[in-house]
Amino acid sequence: MSDYKAPLRDIRFVLNEVFNVSELWAAMPALAEVVDQDTANAILEEAGKISAELIAPLNRSGDEQGCSWRDGEVTTPAGFADAYRAFAEGGWAGVGGNPAYGGMGMPKVIGAQVEEMVNGANLSFGLYPMLTAGACLALNAHASEELKAAYLPNMYAGTWTGSMCLTEPHAGTDLGIIRTKAEPQADGAYKVSGTKIFITAGEHDLTENIIHLVLAKLPDAPEGPKGISLFLVPKFLVNADGSLGARNPANCGSIEHKMGIQASATCVMNFDEAVGYLVGEPNKGLAAMFTMMNYERLGVGIQGLATGERSYQNAVEYARDRLQSRSPTGAQNKDKVADPIIVHPDVRRMLLTMKASNEGGRAFSTYVAMQLDTAKFSEDTATRKRAGDLVALLTPVAKAFLTDLGLETTIHGQQVFGGHGYIREWGQEQLVRDVRITQIYEGTNGIQALDLVGRKIVGSGGAFYKLFADEIRHFTATASADLAEFTKPLNDAVDNLDELTAWVLDRCKTNPQEIGAASVEYLQTFGYVAYAYMWALMAKAASGKEAQDDFYASKLGTARFYFARLLPRIHSLSASVKAGSDSLFLLDAAQF
Repeated sequence: MSDYKAPLRDIRFVLNEVFNVSELWAAMPALAEVVDQDTANAILEEAGKISAELIAPLNRSGDEQGCSWRDGEVTTPAGFADAYRAFAEGGWAGVGGNPAYGGMGMPKVIGAQVEEMVNGANLSFGLYPMLTAGACLALNAHASEELKAAYLPNMYAGTWTGSMCLTEPHAGTDLGIIRTKAEPQADGAYKVSGTKIFITAGEHDLTENIIHLVLAKLPDAPEGPKGISLFLVPKFLVNADGSLGARNPANCGSIEHKMGIQASATCVMNFDEAVGYLVGEPNKGLAAMFTMMNYERLGVGIQGLATGERSYQNAVEYARDRLQSRSPTGAQNKDKVADPIIVHPDVRRMLLTMKASNEGGRAFSTYVAMQLDTAKFSEDTATRKRAGDLVALLTPVAKAFLTDLGLETTIHGQQVFGGHGYIREWGQEQLVRDVRITQIYEGTNGIQALDLVGRKIVGSGGAFYKLFADEIRHFTATASADLAEFTKPLNDAVDNLDELTAWVLDRCKTNPQEIGAASVEYLQTFGYVAYAYMWALMAKAASGKEAQDDFYASKLGTARFYFARLLPRIHSLSASVKAGSDSLFLLDAAQF
């Protein structure tokens, strides 16, 4: 496996040349106070260094050793505890945290780049700070001042971590049927009892305390999702002076034996009248959790992108070095027994598909992060609302499409290696195993597609979609004529998506099966069009600079590949959507 190299050149291109984020920050006083281009560059440089030098070297050893469980205690692989301590001491656990409680206060658009580098270096390691950041978001938005003051500083400092305890053995995604109970106590606290599964970072040896956010039901709660409340349940109780007190009965019953992310502790958590504290209002727990859900779902999408980037780096290095067969046009290395495999058309197809997917995904995840920042920090009400609507629309696309392409990309990277890609020593098979979970957790990609079509497209009557489509059309209408090779097919793709969206809106009026039947292929079509918009923006930023720097020539060449070879996938996907739901119900259950 090659050494991980943080893609800083491409990150800077996206931030500074495609989106000019410093102008965005300058227009928002809350951000202008904490970040500018120089500050951002320094943060990204240091994040790239710590990712490559501290975290990446633990990736393979962490996979081979994995986490271990004994008598309720979880031990992470060798080196993880020391690395996490160094990571925390650098302030990285609180990059996006509220400065009032010790966080760095960086916008999500910077946090997203840090997340990519950390997860690209080591996905298992990256899950620990990611879960903590999600828990902090929910606490900062919904907890009382007393709880925030008591817990956020240590979580931002990385001396405590967080977990999110949502699902249960019988519930899966259907959180409305959870059974975990919270009994109110005379002192205002609660006794929380129940079992949660698939809890990332529920138990480990990285920090002195773990702060669980637990979904549970009060005794008088209404049925279904409207009866869910959110509770803060610490592993160790916290005394009034901030010191750690007694061990809370929140215990790890076992850890899951998984396909990948072996160094990430995925726990079964048993709460046996554990002391907890209500976060937010009673029976409003799902709303509190959804405060951080957009951030977390974008974060999972970035995990797919990050793993695809790592696979690409390995694959392109291998393709340049591996000698096998001759080029179809004749020997390229006449003094060698064979040419490097990068001369072969099919290898180039795989590498360019990886490159186009990764760089398109980086631009798209950055774009969504910008909308999150705008929705949070803009002082203009209309601007905040528009950005919030775009976040609602694009978050399921970011989570699902980035992770779907993440799997495709890591498999391409494995395939470039041929038989060596199937061998553990080269590292490509680990990336395939690791990235596979990203399509499943934080809401499966099928659930994301249902959310996009059911809630965001049909639920808004197409209004959210129109915001995005209108923005793309404004870009193509105002772009210079020399970008026509990109803007014309982009316009055609939006026309197709317009027609597909209208078809879905119409068919769903009379047939409730159509949302589920159309959703996955619709989301895929949407994703390819969104990436086409990103590639057109990147082509604009690179245009005219290709003669001075190979980076820009590479960018334009990859954009042309995307429009020629990947964007046309929308036509078969659209045909599948329009085939309707009838063919899905031709078999009785017994006929499967």
